[in-house]
Amino acid sequence: MPNKGLPNAGSTITAVAPPQSVVVPLTRAAIFLVVTVKPGGENEAAVRSICGDLAKLLRAVGFRDLDGKLTCVLGFGSEVWDRLFGNPRPAELHPFREILADARHAVSTPGDLLFHIRAERPDLCFELATQIMSTLGDAVAIADEVYGFRYFDERDLLGFVDGTENPTDQAAIDAVTICEEDPAFAGGSYVIVQKYLHDLNGWNALPTEVQERIIGRTKLSDVELDDAVKPTSAHNALTTIVEDGKEIKILRENMAFGRAGQGEFGTYFIGYSRSPRTTEQMLENMFVGRPPGNYDRLLDFSRAVTGSLFFVPSVSFLESVTPDAPMPPAATSEPSEAEASPPPLSLPLPLPVPASDGSLGIGSLKGEPQDE
Repeated sequence: MPNKGLPNAGSTITAVAPPQSVVVPLTRAAIFLVVTVKPGGENEAAVRSICGDLAKLLRAVGFRDLDGKLTCVLGFGSEVWDRLFGNPRPAELHPFREILADARHAVSTPGDLLFHIRAERPDLCFELATQIMSTLGDAVAIADEVYGFRYFDERDLLGFVDGTENPTDQAAIDAVTICEEDPAFAGGSYVIVQKYLHDLNGWNALPTEVQERIIGRTKLSDVELDDAVKPTSAHNALTTIVEDGKEIKILRENMAFGRAGQGEFGTYFIGYSRSPRTTEQMLENMFVGRPPGNYDRLLDFSRAVTGSLFFVPSVSFLESVTPDAPMPPAATSEPSEAEASPPPLSLPLPLPVPASDGSLGIGSLKGEPQDE
């Protein structure tokens, strides 16, 4: 069934469909903008329109400082996908799955669109966010808006280096980019975001050695603790996912944020992956425990106040979207595969590095390769 709001639904996007700028070096500043789309066909048309216009906004703002490394990634939530595009839909797109275990709670909060804006200069991020919101106008409402900053040598506000185990280069592309497992959406990624608030007074009252056993790394030198002394409840132990003898990675682009006068200190977790099941398993291990009860003690000092899951389509998909409304999906009384319980983790297939043709990617002002 043809859908006007989609790229040609009968075609297959190949594995070389250019991804958005997911794999980029950590910048000094970021804005995490989550919005909900208001009801009404005119509002949905406005959102579909910005899919093709986002590269123009990015170019207009980023041209002011090409060394500012301005990028923007756009993701879509499960419910709004049906409103904007209908069928087909990404195979594993579903609402963020809430986790409740004793006092630990991974909340699920509203979010239709995610704009992940990054640059070396906060003014570039701010200007692009302003242009995006001006373009969308009254079509959307703000669900969450967080201004992140790089803290010293890529540390979080707890004092530990964040993202040490991130994959790089080809491994990073393989970890986040969909390929043969969902060919209609090859070049896309999944992303889960959570805003964590920290009890810094409680955390800083702990001896450094206790903090290190909770995290699983040394605080000053950022060296992983030996398994002989590292507890099985350590943060880096519970967030290590191994399938068939091989670790399955995600790409974290976390940022510190806060308001000192308000006593607000936090980490904005943002994890890109080829399948959301990897990140979901990490969260299950953290909040419930592996085995149950052996939970991440970091959660005694950090609480999640937001939680959303988005699909990040390829640049080709965004550029092909039109303002027209999609055809309504066929009615069904059975839950979709994406809404069902996730199947066991499977090892992703390798993805070749996409060639750079010098054209403007949605997050690239210079047409640079995505893994630089």
